[in-house]
Amino acid sequence: MIKVLSSGNSILNQYISELRDAEIQKDSLRFRNNLERLGGIFAYEISKGLSYETKEVITPLGIANVPMLVEYPVLTTILRAGLPFHQGFLNFFDKSENGFISAFRRHHKDGTFSINIEYASVTEIENKVVILCDTMLASGSSMVLAYKELITHGKPRHTHIAAVVANLEGLEYVKKHISKNDITVWVGAIDDEMTAQSYIVPGLGDAGDLAYGKKL
Repeated sequence: MIKVLSSGNSILNQYISELRDAEIQKDSLRFRNNLERLGGIFAYEISKGLSYETKEVITPLGIANVPMLVEYPVLTTILRAGLPFHQGFLNFFDKSENGFISAFRRHHKDGTFSINIEYASVTEIENKVVILCDTMLASGSSMVLAYKELITHGKPRHTHIAAVVANLEGLEYVKKHISKNDITVWVGAIDDEMTAQSYIVPGLGDAGDLAYGKKL
């Protein structure tokens, strides 16, 4: 199941437009803040489908019966571009445990590149709900490899994959390589095109560089 949050009018579209804006992108703090805001919006939307139980809360004037989360999801992200987006989720799911996966592009002399997983720090995920987030879902290779690395540490009950901007080709790649029964995909916006270097068009550029500075 793929859920597109920009399909209706909301403040989410304003934040995505600012992420895309080449002039606003010059302010890396604002770029990170917008990713964090979007993480909060995604967290709120995903939270609607989680499990709750009613508990009594004692107020100064009586007792309120309130639906409370049965279990907080495990939050995982792909370094480094996913960090501010991940923080937005953590602001809402503040009791969640976390995991981090390092993926990088290895460029080859013929101009091609491959995606490699370098490191993973993952908490207990067996039979838990997991959120795996990254800012961009371009070719889908990084997300699929990150997911496959994730499940070497345990079998989640369900995984929510979240990306601010996705490409149609990348979404098809994810659907092809991960069982639809195991995941729900959440995206802010879907763009149709992608360059030979797997950058989404119109996209927004290199999210990691825009958030933290250009890498060597």
